[in-house]
Amino acid sequence: MTADVPPPTANTGALAAFGATFAESGDETPIPRKRVLSWAIWDWATQPFNSVLLTFVFVSLYLTGSSFLPPEIAALPETDPVRERAVADLTSGYGFVSMLAGILILLLAPVLGQAADRTGSKKKWLFASTMLLALAQFALFFTFADPKFFWYGAIVISIGAVISEIAGVNYNAMLVSVSTPKTVGRVSGLGWGLGYIGGIVALTIIVVFTTFDWFGMDTSNGLAYRLIAVGCGVWTIVFSIPLFRNVPEPPAAPGLKRVGFFASYVELIRDIARLFRTHRPTFWFLVASAVYRDGLAGVFAFGGILAAAVFHFSSNEVIIFAIAANVVAGISTVIAGRFDDRYGAKAVIVVALSTLLAMAVVVFLLHDSGKLPFWIAGLVLSAAVGPAQAASRSLLARVTPPGLQGEIFGLYATTGRVASFMAPGMWALFIAAFGATYWGVLGLAIVLGVGLVLLLLVRLPKHERL
Repeated sequence: MTADVPPPTANTGALAAFGATFAESGDETPIPRKRVLSWAIWDWATQPFNSVLLTFVFVSLYLTGSSFLPPEIAALPETDPVRERAVADLTSGYGFVSMLAGILILLLAPVLGQAADRTGSKKKWLFASTMLLALAQFALFFTFADPKFFWYGAIVISIGAVISEIAGVNYNAMLVSVSTPKTVGRVSGLGWGLGYIGGIVALTIIVVFTTFDWFGMDTSNGLAYRLIAVGCGVWTIVFSIPLFRNVPEPPAAPGLKRVGFFASYVELIRDIARLFRTHRPTFWFLVASAVYRDGLAGVFAFGGILAAAVFHFSSNEVIIFAIAANVVAGISTVIAGRFDDRYGAKAVIVVALSTLLAMAVVVFLLHDSGKLPFWIAGLVLSAAVGPAQAASRSLLARVTPPGLQGEIFGLYATTGRVASFMAPGMWALFIAAFGATYWGVLGLAIVLGVGLVLLLLVRLPKHERL
């Protein structure tokens, strides 16, 4: 952040200074609905990569499953120690590659966001990364059901995760181009909500094809999962078109000079230090959000494991629960966007995190009471996760210094990755210490609780309904 760009002042000054960057005209002129919807539907376009490929289907049911075990080990019973160890090797190998992907995001996201700010090329970067994300999904078609293709699949999908995160930096930074200070909460919520609904539709299509046994198609050699990956890639391209057609390229941030790639890291360090000095609430919000966002990620990452391992859901029940969870999360996120604009993003996040903590305790206490408690508590958890994510994005948009959306959202992605070890670490630690999977819930609850406390300590500008 250079001296040419004054930091926002305390209280309502932050929103007042930032308001000029929301719309091109700098006033409260309504943004055309077509532009808003075109921006929001990008979440719909990319959600199947996250919900279908990363979370519920490709990785969990295919890449780390029996298809990539040696035939003699795959033939063993699921409870056989040799088979369990072989599966653990797959999951740990995928985790290692995912860790490397996280390091790449940590290194690349902030400087690429900074470059987009300085050159006025957020939309161009978003287009390039969206097409690369689609290409990565197409490349998963060549992950044949053979152990020697495991590392190929793990690397390709992890590269896709890196691309997705970098794309998200520029997508999030364009939020101010399609909203005003009065509507930023509901627009952010609309994007998240459409993303969840997109996941629902994609998962439902998969359930239909699975129910009818792929309509007689030969699905040997993992063809069903490979075709799912290709379908997700086509989905990404088709539904991202409205944004690139209807949303204009935001202008370059004023007063920022262009610098080389490596020099961007020097500028990044200076910017972080300056952010701490000149706009400390934004700095501390990034810290707090890094912690609780990792807890939110853990809820989704390990929710399926809880359903299957603790509450004994079948594979079909896990997918059905995933669909129901996305429905609830999508609806609650859209509704919460209006509460965001009315009561403030911080209030929405605090309520959501408090609800998550309460439901985590319920799941822990009722772990041996059958499937119904998980259905109820799990859906309430899902209803809280989306609003917390969407409100975090709109809150950051409100407190970001003018003209630095790409850079700050790059830091947003970076800080989230810096803390990404916390949820899986606490999950594993509690399970190892107490010897049962359900204890991992308390590990996640601690991460969420720490994030909530840190957020409550952040002194943000008082929300004023516009």
